[in-house]
Formats: sequence, structure tokens, C-alpha cells
Amino acid sequence: MTAIDSYLERNAAYATKFSRADLAAAPGQRVAVVTCMDARIDPDAMLGLDAGDAHVIRNAGGIATDDVIRSLLVSQCLLGTREIMLIQHTDCGLLTFKDSEMADAIERDTGHRPPFAMGAFTGLDDNVRESIARIRDNQLITHTDGIRGFVCDVKTGRLREVS
Repeated sequence: MTAIDSYLERNAAYATKFSRADLAAAPGQRVAVVTCMDARIDPDAMLGLDAGDAHVIRNAGGIATDDVIRSLLVSQCLLGTREIMLIQHTDCGLLTFKDSEMADAIERDTGHRPPFAMGAFTGLDDNVRESIARIRDNQLITHTDGIRGFVCDVKTGRLREVS
């Protein structure tokens, strides 16, 4: 049995007890959380979120890519969010390589170079600030007063705000 087969079995059990059909698509607390896809990061547990509280947008590094901006636009314009919480973390894989090295490796393996940056960075706090600036400076994102950035320490689970 594959991992996905196991997930499908768990889903069948979950569906028999499913009780969220009446939840609205708009998050009740009007917050969008942008964070990393790292398997150690559990935004619901870390922030005490219940289903329906917030939108959670995840990608490699929790960085403000064009697709994150797109998701934030949908979140704000169609679904009423007014705050954005950006969370990156210690021991992130994107701290361990350079974009050019990764692009070279992908090209060696596949014969094709990725047409986008991988998003590697060297300074965690600076990268949080850069992602916040990318969101705040985007003229399509209209609600920028409530943007805050944090670093999660993966050894303790604690969040530290980046000023």
C-alpha cells in the first residue's frame, strides 16, 4: 500500500464524520497566513486555528511569490481578509543552496532549466522583511496595514516577530 492509498483510507473515515459543510469560504477571523510547506510546520496547531478561521497559503520557504500574491488577492478581494501573517522558519531548506546551483542540478537531471527562481536566501530575517515588502509594495494588495512577519523556531515551536 502506498502512502496515498493510506491517505484515501483515512479520508473515507473522515468523510463519515464530516461536519464542516456549513462553514463559509471566507475566513472568520479575516486573516491570511503565508507559511512554508515544511512538514514540521503545523499552522493550525501553532496558531490555535480552527477550521474556518484563516486562509493558509503554503509554499517552499513561505516567500511572497507571484502565486502567493495571486492567492492573497483572491483572499482579500473576494473573501474579505484584512490581515496577513507571514511565517518563515529556522532550519529552512531554502537556506542550504543557491538558486544557480539548484537550477544547474535540475538541468543536469532533466535537460531543462527552470524558468523561475527557486527562492533560496541567506538571511532569514531579511527574507521575511523582503517578502513583507513585496506584498506591501504590490499596488493590487489594498489592505496592507495588518501585515506582520515572524520566524518560527523549529526546535521550540515559538514565533518571533521580525521588526
